[in-house]
Amino acid sequence: MAQPAKRPAKGPCTTPPDGQDAQPDCHPVDEKLQPSRLVPAALQHIAAMYAGVVTPPLIIGQAVGLDPAAQTRLIAAGLLLAGLATLLQTLGVKGFAGNRLPFVNAASSAGIAPILAIAESNGKGDQLPAIYGAVMVAGVFCLAVGPFFGRLLRFFPPLVTGVVITLIGVTLMPVPIGWAQGGDETSPHHGDMKFLALAAFTLVVILLFQRFGRGFVKQIALLMGLFIGTLAAIPFGLADFSSLSTAPVAALPTPFDFGAPTFQPAAILSLCIVMLVLMTESSAGMIAVGEICDRKTDGKTITRGLRTDGLATLIGPVFGGFPTSAFAQNVGVVSLTRVRSRYVVAVAGATLVVLGAFPVLGAVVSLVPMPVLGGAGIVLFGSIAVSGIRTLSEAGLDDSSNIILVAISLGAGIIPLAAPTFYADFPAWAQTVLGSGISAGALVAVSLNLFFHHLGTRSGVTAAAALKSP
Repeated sequence: MAQPAKRPAKGPCTTPPDGQDAQPDCHPVDEKLQPSRLVPAALQHIAAMYAGVVTPPLIIGQAVGLDPAAQTRLIAAGLLLAGLATLLQTLGVKGFAGNRLPFVNAASSAGIAPILAIAESNGKGDQLPAIYGAVMVAGVFCLAVGPFFGRLLRFFPPLVTGVVITLIGVTLMPVPIGWAQGGDETSPHHGDMKFLALAAFTLVVILLFQRFGRGFVKQIALLMGLFIGTLAAIPFGLADFSSLSTAPVAALPTPFDFGAPTFQPAAILSLCIVMLVLMTESSAGMIAVGEICDRKTDGKTITRGLRTDGLATLIGPVFGGFPTSAFAQNVGVVSLTRVRSRYVVAVAGATLVVLGAFPVLGAVVSLVPMPVLGGAGIVLFGSIAVSGIRTLSEAGLDDSSNIILVAISLGAGIIPLAAPTFYADFPAWAQTVLGSGISAGALVAVSLNLFFHHLGTRSGVTAAAALKSP
């Protein structure tokens, strides 16, 4: 793996005008790109994250019976809070919060199922207050437990992180497949050939730009695929413009707009368990971004990153937010484009804030059809898996113990994909933890790494290879 460039001791870390060489002592994570490169790169992140950001408020809002106006406010709040959390994560408050990596934070879809269970156990009008009370306590829990995650980093050598990064890509693959089929599984047209053809066309466009593009054009292959794919969808009536006419121009969130929080022990317990899962996934995401960016992710970095998750999860419910964690699809954007500047993601975060404050602008971004997102998502999530495989290639797989560790961990992570009902008879807390392939695989990988490389004494090249740093 290439050695990271040195960060300058003083002065701005700014990309010079086109045609001039970049500063040799500027680390790519701290590079401030020229607007001509910065804006398109940020738009790629927006396009990749938008559907995922609006999914939790959309599903939860429908489940609790919100009217269209309230649903719009809930989605706008989700966008605004995601933008603020991403800004805090990328820019950071020195020594306190923010991992200062190209890292996106937003409400996680992993919390949807237990949140819906809380909604079902409460009557109409009491659902969102019970949910928000539990989310706020989960945020406090994250703030309290987060520092310990940073100290556990030594138990995540390349052998473990490679498994986790690979599983992030593999377990997310059903998401773009669903998008490619049209997105709405309840629709009778789900999986129609017109959707699949549009997804395939988008994928081909991205491949062509990757094959024949040069320099910056190659870096924005994803954005060009989304743009051209959307244009191609218009003549076939696959681009929906109705959201432009119904979205309000401005809709700033109001504190406790959906009711004051209530605190129910069972709901709190379930979401604290969810928060542990999200912290594991977020830590894995930070490690993955660090690998891609050639910047070592140490314990302090993870602690600051998780503190951002906790603050966003604690404060979010005041305005209508849900449990916040890493967005793995944007890890794929960084891996694919190799644009590693955290300021690109900061601009994307600022754009989310604007989209949340002015929903009519968010409606423009939502014009990208689901099949187009699906075609692009296959590339995005596949590239995450490739990053994990690359990490595993440096982790001593010539040893039989390490091969067994990787094989069992990947198998445990793929169970929820291969057999979604496998854990149906397990206790609720076990379903929450093991039902996430990323969390299940991470837990197995860490446990087996402890068993093979930490318990007792073990000498020789095998242990050194398993525990060496990238």
